[in-house]
Amino acid sequence: MKHLVVMFFGALLFIFQNRGVLAEDGFMKTRGVQLVLNGVPYYGHGFNAYWLMYMGTDPSERVKVSSALREAKEHGLTIARTWAFADGGYRALQTSPGSYDERTFRTVLTRINTLTGVAYKDEPTIMAWELMNEPRCTSDPSGKTIQAWITEMASYLKSIDGNHLLEVGLEGFYGSSNPKKNPNNYPIGTDFIANNQIPDIDFATVHAYPDQWLTGSSYEDQVSFLNSWVSGHIQDAQNILKKPVLFAEFGRSLKESGYTTSQRDRMFTVVYLGIYSSARGGGAAVGGLFWQLLAEGMNNFQDGYGVVLSESSSTVGLIAEESRKLNEIRKKYARLRNIEKWKRARESRRDRFWSGNKANGTEN
Repeated sequence: MKHLVVMFFGALLFIFQNRGVLAEDGFMKTRGVQLVLNGVPYYGHGFNAYWLMYMGTDPSERVKVSSALREAKEHGLTIARTWAFADGGYRALQTSPGSYDERTFRTVLTRINTLTGVAYKDEPTIMAWELMNEPRCTSDPSGKTIQAWITEMASYLKSIDGNHLLEVGLEGFYGSSNPKKNPNNYPIGTDFIANNQIPDIDFATVHAYPDQWLTGSSYEDQVSFLNSWVSGHIQDAQNILKKPVLFAEFGRSLKESGYTTSQRDRMFTVVYLGIYSSARGGGAAVGGLFWQLLAEGMNNFQDGYGVVLSESSSTVGLIAEESRKLNEIRKKYARLRNIEKWKRARESRRDRFWSGNKANGTEN
């Protein structure tokens, strides 16, 4: 969202299951319009918490990281999106505005986790890398500059790390493919279709902030726009891109005039309902990450969108319920896969039995 500094190597997404921060034993992959983990279609909701790295470097504040992850797991959330970059200072990725250190870029991918001894590029808990948070190039509304940059950087990253999925970090704005779908006809030099059709980009992302993009419009108009924004991107991911789509940021600010919790809940419901309607049919929408998760005692990080899961509210209940529904879809696929594996094992045992009997001359 607009409060964040634009990032060159923007973020990482990681997944965590019921046994803590684990990704079972495989890397997240794509199969058509689905994400797949260990052969099973993967659907899951999650959250944004850009501050995890910031808090994690301070021993006195580190408890906020562990408590936030614990509360997220308890509420059924399975995907987290956080920073994976640094601006300025010692060994920064962006040493000065527009200047980047390639050595640091490579270091992020190849760094050895001191707790597990595994390099990041070999770590299955990491779901995906993001090239840049909300890239824009208003000086070239044709989109050619951004298209060339994504093509080059995606190829370079994949040459270092071929294990992980990669996405751009797009907000979902259209270029020449369909500019009328944009709020206020934003011409920002990106294109949801062309940018995500680059072969090294594995899945698409969408952000949704009608309260920021349609300032001055009525709440009902914002809800109407959000409905179209969500359904339109799911359809385009399904039918044109033929790739999964993740709603990587959405929310409503409590700083908006006339804000009520029910207004925020309705915005969340629009996004969640669109995702669930697609997911239950095996469609392209794979999950949503609300902006943003905060731990207790982080009031200075409250930008209006923060949600504290330990605080009882209708929004927290909604997040938990929608996460449960999406996790049930994933479990259904897992059960079906286990049934198929059992059937294949049974058929294999039967074939071996009859083969053995034939070899011994004991068949009837």
